[in-house]
Amino acid sequence: MKRPYSEIRSQNNLRRVFKQNVDNSELVWHRDREDRLVEVVSGNGWMFQSDNQLPIELKPGDKFKIKKESYHRIIRGNTPLEVNIKLLN
Repeated sequence: MKRPYSEIRSQNNLRRVFKQNVDNSELVWHRDREDRLVEVVSGNGWMFQSDNQLPIELKPGDKFKIKKESYHRIIRGNTPLEVNIKLLN
């Protein structure tokens, strides 16, 4: 399956970029295998939604944790979204 982002990996750190024209059908609900600490680097209009929660707007500088095996998704904005992700084992 094609991923909706480009990624650079360095050990337990990921830098992901989502293009503003990514197809909404590619931004699916999913779960991750490990806890993650996410930092928003840049992006405008993007949202993050956890299961049974309302979406929250992502702003540059925001940091949040995603627990492993918790359902979540992102919702497309109107500029590219760039995030740094630290995998917490």
